Amino acid sequence: MSKNNTSEIKFLVELDENRVPEKLFWTAEEGGIALSESKAIMLNVWDHKTKESMRIDLWTKEMPVDEMKIFFHQTLVSMAETFKRATNDEKMSDTMLDFCDYFAEKLDLKK
Repeated sequence: MSKNNTSEIKFLVELDENRVPEKLFWTAEEGGIALSESKAIMLNVWDHKTKESMRIDLWTKEMPVDEMKIFFHQTLVSMAETFKRATNDEKMSDTMLDFCDYFAEKLDLKK
């Protein structure tokens, strides 16, 4: 009988009286992260039964808009890179990265 390994990632969300996130923390003990504060979280989970993506998008009231734009850009780039690794579809990944460049240019994120 083989031994199963597990790894746990936890999110802690502190809400105000209107249930709006005030503080976000995450823990991934295996990665050495313990209650690390964040201003935004985007999590996607694939439901194979319904063939749908389920999302959790949270950000605090303190998340600056300029940082949210950078966060989105970096997330889009990461998605393009993950798409390439997952599908080996280099052409579509390159197309996605072209859009990321356009996105950064339009938001004046390029340095």
